[in-house]
Amino acid sequence: MSVRQLIEKNRSYRRFREDQAISRETLRELVNLARLSASGGNMQPLKYILSCDAATNEKVFPCVAWAGLLKDWAGPAEGERPSGYIILLGDTEVSKGYGCDHGIAAQSILLGAVEKGLGGCMIGSIKRDPLREALKIPERYEIALVIALGVPAEKVVIEGLRPDGSTKYYRDAETVHHVPKRPLDEIIIG
Repeated sequence: MSVRQLIEKNRSYRRFREDQAISRETLRELVNLARLSASGGNMQPLKYILSCDAATNEKVFPCVAWAGLLKDWAGPAEGERPSGYIILLGDTEVSKGYGCDHGIAAQSILLGAVEKGLGGCMIGSIKRDPLREALKIPERYEIALVIALGVPAEKVVIEGLRPDGSTKYYRDAETVHHVPKRPLDEIIIG
């Protein structure tokens, strides 16, 4: 699969086939892609918590928010929840900040997931204190992102902007998730 194909298939999936497990080894392979990615000043301040067992996943799930633009949807129902999570942490004993390292790492993880037939969602809307408590995360680690992973159970399509110019994603009557994108010529300004 080409890089473009990986990027086009790498959508923010929010419904999964929860009964299709992800192994800890698969999560380790995905984090290894992040480990090999660029890091500002090569400081490598990111650390990771892996979750692929039902008990830990149940602790993570209520600590993240799903699809803020879908006001009538509370998130994936039982059976459609992620089979795994990777929690990205900034280690303040390595560096006081992590710049955009967490975004680079997350994209590497998600592209690797697509290559393995998985899908994921990068989540920044996190109830950090409850997650820290649930997973007993020491204070030295800042919670940067949560990546939800699993076998996708929904169709996500890229399309042009809606007639009103809105970039808001939405679901149609068949629950297909639509993601409007600005045209290339609109985003290149020079």
